[in-house]
Amino acid sequence: MSAISIGQAAVLGVVEGVTEFLPVSSTGHLKITEGLMNIPVDDKAVVGFTAVIQVGAIGAVLAYFFKDIARIVTAFARGLGNKEERYHHDYKFAWWVIYATLPIVVVGLAAKPLIDGPLASLWVVAASLIVGSGFMWAADQMGRHKRGEDDTDLKDAMVVGSSQILALLFPGFSRSGATISTALIRDLDRLAATRLSFFLGIPALTGAGLYELKDALGTGAGAGPLIVGTVISFIVAYASIAWLLKFVANHSLNAFVGYRILIGVVLMGLLGTGVLSA
Repeated sequence: MSAISIGQAAVLGVVEGVTEFLPVSSTGHLKITEGLMNIPVDDKAVVGFTAVIQVGAIGAVLAYFFKDIARIVTAFARGLGNKEERYHHDYKFAWWVIYATLPIVVVGLAAKPLIDGPLASLWVVAASLIVGSGFMWAADQMGRHKRGEDDTDLKDAMVVGSSQILALLFPGFSRSGATISTALIRDLDRLAATRLSFFLGIPALTGAGLYELKDALGTGAGAGPLIVGTVISFIVAYASIAWLLKFVANHSLNAFVGYRILIGVVLMGLLGTGVLSA
């Protein structure tokens, strides 16, 4: 019997699609939703399922930024065969994304027992939502928002890419929240910071989904729920990406900060009163 039903998969697909790229923590919202639906958050099949449906959200990024990605991949391919092409920013950016993904891969593999165990607690999620909110608020205040996407360099990519580790170790911190905030501290403007967050998330989240696929299929998560959750995640995430890019062009992150604090406090209340189990 599947650990997750078709109906539950649909709900989780919507949650994943809405929250994956908003700086509110998709992992935190998925764990809260799973807890409210009495789905065991530490079940290997459930952990695998949530990682796999992230691929739907990544598919939405690939579709939304197809022209940008095609341009970067083309420049990368040309640079491999032509020395003069290696001075092109897109060629360099492709390598930066690769380099920036290495830290989270190393930490993810080394700390997997902790990530799937003690750090999966909803208490950690609640605390991370609140602490991450403070980080986001401070970053938005500190950033001078003076550098655009063409001004990014290897150091930007490495620092921002490494910040994904915060969300990996502390579910609730938010991968997009950590990366966008770190990019703001590096003085990128909000739109450039958000786009960089998207591009850096592609290899990290795709790799996580493929790595967990065997657990999702082999320990109780049926193919039907996986397909439903992934397809819905793709559709909803595409709309979420379009909305976020328009929003950050003219607004600060303060609305997300307030929402995260509220959710964190509510979650602590649910855990403290026994409505949810950690």
